[in-house]
Amino acid sequence: MLMEEQSMDRELDKEELQDLYAWIDNISLSRPKRHITRDFSDGVMAAEVVKYFFPKLVDLHNYIPANSTLQKLSNWNLLNRKVFSKLNFQVPEDTVKRIVLSTAGAIEPVLSALREKIDKKLDNTTDNLLDLEYYETRNQENPHTEIPQTEAICVTQTKDEKSKIKKGKPQQTAQLYPNMDPSVRLLLLEKEQAVMAMQETVEILQMKVKRLEHLVHLKDLRIEDLMRHLETYKAKGKTC
Repeated sequence: MLMEEQSMDRELDKEELQDLYAWIDNISLSRPKRHITRDFSDGVMAAEVVKYFFPKLVDLHNYIPANSTLQKLSNWNLLNRKVFSKLNFQVPEDTVKRIVLSTAGAIEPVLSALREKIDKKLDNTTDNLLDLEYYETRNQENPHTEIPQTEAICVTQTKDEKSKIKKGKPQQTAQLYPNMDPSVRLLLLEKEQAVMAMQETVEILQMKVKRLEHLVHLKDLRIEDLMRHLETYKAKGKTC
């Protein structure tokens, strides 16, 4: 925790700031980003950043846009208790006060540290879901988990009916057939949960791909900037 506090006190260099601002710009927020020090002072946009990556982790109704210091402090304290704690992350009280007062340079190190926690949780979540996917695949290859013939008939008979289930809600399939054999119902529920886990894996991997593409873009911009400087130095050298 001490190392986290120190990382929130350090000043980011120019390249780190550009990278952070570009990361923020790629996140859909409810308010236009004009001045990052004031934009994030009430904690609402910080809550939106976390919700963008982990929608189930944040209830935005709990965070009220505010100009008053008391409400801003309340928002940040709630974030620390309800949201940041689940990311193994905390913003120290004195840092919160500086953010609330729109102190220049206070929010950037916090957002940078939050970004690291978000990336770490995304990596861990992906690994866990991939482990689950591997487990499910091995179970499918195991002959002991084959569907009995009578149950396979039941599953075949409901195939057309299942296709009518709204996309994205496979967990409701078994619930629509209360008279289904309990063993078949259990099997369906297990398979539907596996599908949902795989869908979540795909979504997270897509998000990571976007993040990597963005990093590559930033590196390309950096290379272009260095090449321009190099050409400038060469031109100066020729004139001397």
